[in-house]
Amino acid sequence: MITGYSDHAANERTYLAWVRTGIAVIAFGFVIEKFNLFMLTVAGAALGRALPPGQLAHLSGQFGRYDGLALVLGGAVLVVLATARFVRTARLLDDPKAHEAKSVRTELILCAWLVVVVASYSLYLAFA
Repeated sequence: MITGYSDHAANERTYLAWVRTGIAVIAFGFVIEKFNLFMLTVAGAALGRALPPGQLAHLSGQFGRYDGLALVLGGAVLVVLATARFVRTARLLDDPKAHEAKSVRTELILCAWLVVVVASYSLYLAFA
């Protein structure tokens, strides 16, 4: 039997929750990117003609070109950081020495980043 099984199980559950969140952020980035392409296509079809690339770029706006990509990359970074945290915590659980509690700085930074991205995209949608 694994010593400290409940601690390892809790570490794995936390890891899987962070991975699930990262995958959701990546999927949301893909949805936003495809939605931008869809809206540009609809705008071109509504005018009854193909729009030139310069006008398509103007319609999507400055933020519209990079928002989906930022979410996809941010989700990938989230998964990488979650993996590093999982491995570090698993090693600390297996170490027989007592360790002092680490700060939750990484989790706070990631949560703050998600809040900023969602808020900025909400403002973009509200005022665009």
